[in-house]
Amino acid sequence: MISQTCCFTGHRYFTRNQISIIKNELIAKIEELIKQNVFYFVTGGALGFDTLVAEVILDLKKENEQIKLILAVPCKDQAARWKYEDRMIYENIKGKADKVIYLSKEYKEGCMLERNRYMVDHSKFVIVAWDGRKSGGTFYTLNYAKNNAGISS
Repeated sequence: MISQTCCFTGHRYFTRNQISIIKNELIAKIEELIKQNVFYFVTGGALGFDTLVAEVILDLKKENEQIKLILAVPCKDQAARWKYEDRMIYENIKGKADKVIYLSKEYKEGCMLERNRYMVDHSKFVIVAWDGRKSGGTFYTLNYAKNNAGISS
């Protein structure tokens, strides 16, 4: 299954213009991967890029039932402190996902990075929305993927 799997990592906050550009690029990249028999798409279920990815996958799934959305969630209570609207979007996505993997029952230090490593370790492809900052979870995951999966920039 790893050879047919792609995961995603990216930042939480983007401008509306950036979201539009990223969404179009995501659709193109995912459609390209589908042509290469990649059908499993793993995202972390977080706010921002993860949510955008999940929504794009669910839209594409309407046209291609082979596509599977897998959420790799760092902890069961991930959304406990989110705004109500964001929790509702998250719950809707969870309800439509083909599989939800919880890496921990409760939040613990490092669980987000554990989730990111899990996604990379279980994927052949990694798509990153990165703004160039040399800190944070996206930067960590990009470097983890480069160092552990033979990915180059």
